[in-house]
Amino acid sequence: MKFQLSIIEKNPWRKLEFFSIAFLAMFIWLSVPTQAVGKALPKCLYIASYHNEQPWTNTIGKSLRAVLKGKCEVKQFDLDTKRNPDPGFGRQKALEAKALIESWKPDIVIASDDNASKYLIKPYFKNAKLPFVFCGLNAPPQEYGYPYSNVTGMLEVEPIRTTIKQIKRILPDAETAACFRANDSSSEKICNRYKKIYKRFGINIKLVTVNSMDDFEKELLEAQKSDFIIVANVVYLADWDIDRVKEILLKQSEKLTVGFSKTATDHVMLSFALTAEEQGEYAALTALKILEGTRPDEIPIIPNYKWNLYINEPLLKKAGTKLPRDLMQKAIKVK
Repeated sequence: MKFQLSIIEKNPWRKLEFFSIAFLAMFIWLSVPTQAVGKALPKCLYIASYHNEQPWTNTIGKSLRAVLKGKCEVKQFDLDTKRNPDPGFGRQKALEAKALIESWKPDIVIASDDNASKYLIKPYFKNAKLPFVFCGLNAPPQEYGYPYSNVTGMLEVEPIRTTIKQIKRILPDAETAACFRANDSSSEKICNRYKKIYKRFGINIKLVTVNSMDDFEKELLEAQKSDFIIVANVVYLADWDIDRVKEILLKQSEKLTVGFSKTATDHVMLSFALTAEEQGEYAALTALKILEGTRPDEIPIIPNYKWNLYINEPLLKKAGTKLPRDLMQKAIKVK
């Protein structure tokens, strides 16, 4: 299995890559035969790093179930590490997931987001007989020791360079930014990746960790000293209150705010939103291909390639921020 993160980071949205990935997905879908009548369905275990009520996890689950319907018996186990970020909790839940694997004996495991790789796959199933397909992986795959002979999957890579290009069109002299993150490992990895790449383009990013809505309000006021603000996953704060967030933003946010998820569209001005549907569908199609005999290490680890552009018109209007006409025409409007 081959992958090279530096190539993905340098240009993750190349047309050639787009068509290659699209062809791979189509090939997997067309080559998976229909389950024979009367034959027992294979067992597919979905291990979610977070909890099912979390929107990203929920959408991945729905998407993979839609693909696997009638082709696989699906069971889900949540590590619940978004609400419980303590490493000791993550390790204990991984042991529970391992016990479920040993008792239920799935034919394949789909694992979403980083902590499933960190706490379960790397310690207990590296190069094991049981195949795994991961999705929504934020960290470089080398951080978890990939590649393994029994693992493949899809990374979660934001269109960072596309975002920088558009920010430079809106704010040609931008040199500083604040990256807001909740106190969890995935958000930290995301903001650190932004910091590293934005620096190459002459933009210095300050990481801002918020633990509560009061932190968010206080730090947002301080962040007005930056040229723009990136918001990463703060919707998972324990006391998150979107009505209060909107009130805070409309009252004191004068700088361009940027996000990378659909859940951010109601509280940032510009969002290059990745799609959880893509992650779930690809993971399920890949799992079916493996169940039909393809080895995981014959399927390359790839980045996602889909995203949607959203703009929040009320926030843009309040801040007096003007976007290029082509962005306004292409974007999905949030009222």
